[in-house]
Amino acid sequence: MTKRILMAGLGLAPVVIALHYGTDLSDTVLFVLAALALIPLAWLIGESTEHAAHHTGPGVGGFLNASFGNAPELIIALLAVHNGLTDVVRGSLVGSVIGNLLLVLGFSLIFGGKGDLDRISSLVSLAIVVLASALFLIPAIPSWSGDPDRHSLAVLSLPVAIVLFVIYLVVTWLALKRHRSLHTSDEASEMAGWSLRTSLLVLTGATVVTALVAEVLIKTVETFAHKAHLSEFFVAVVIIAIVGNAAEHGGAVVVAARGKIKLAAEIALSSGAQVAVFLIPAVVLVSWAIEPLALSFRPVELAALGGATLFTAVTLHPGRSSRLRGGLLVGAFVVLAVIFFIVGNR
Repeated sequence: MTKRILMAGLGLAPVVIALHYGTDLSDTVLFVLAALALIPLAWLIGESTEHAAHHTGPGVGGFLNASFGNAPELIIALLAVHNGLTDVVRGSLVGSVIGNLLLVLGFSLIFGGKGDLDRISSLVSLAIVVLASALFLIPAIPSWSGDPDRHSLAVLSLPVAIVLFVIYLVVTWLALKRHRSLHTSDEASEMAGWSLRTSLLVLTGATVVTALVAEVLIKTVETFAHKAHLSEFFVAVVIIAIVGNAAEHGGAVVVAARGKIKLAAEIALSSGAQVAVFLIPAVVLVSWAIEPLALSFRPVELAALGGATLFTAVTLHPGRSSRLRGGLLVGAFVVLAVIFFIVGNR
């Protein structure tokens, strides 16, 4: 049922593009439609990546999953950099990590109910986020006085991004050794439905369309925030962050509902860690071809990131899942969302 809805939702993307370039529809409506259109596109990118990974093996498949699985978020971030919306970039990236740790994991535990969790994998993912948060302090602390987007901070962010990317490569290599196969035989046979050529063609097409829709989203975000009486920071850290990988979020919840709570928790936690050590440094490195981006995270962003990581670690410490623990995680996300709303842009 969910898959059919997502397939039908793919038709919204060309409608959004046509409305943007061919009509004078309000930016507020276009933002909402673009946000909705990105959800099935993100799902399609994930599907084609999974099918391609089946043919390429775990090594190349892992690279494809990392590169294209985060494509919607990466495209949104780079377009925001191009439009000078650096606060939107940083907010959406931090919000993506927090959303995975609290919202996605929380709903996964709620729908999955009681079950055992992989404590080692959970601790590794959370430790990666803690390490990334500590490295973010290097360019962030100097940014708390003066211009947060000054060039010297972008230069200071560059080695931080490189170190994070190296950490990602090491962790990915170790994870591939620990997990020889990410799918069961039944899942593998299902993945064999698409040829490699079809998978790559769909992946390319979906990525291009995602870029066009994301451009509409970024060009209308300021007007939407103003009309909705929301700060651009709140829109970025909550709305855009959720939309950017909503399909992956839904995938984790569906997996949990099917009784695979351990896998669902691993998807949520590893996704959060991947944003911290792959997506964020990737945005920083690629931004140098557009406009160098400084990792000038605000105190509220880093405090929320650290608090979310600590709260998740405490909640998962027993190594067991439950609906109560899931509710606590979702509640923590709501509390942070309220704080983001109150804090606003500054």
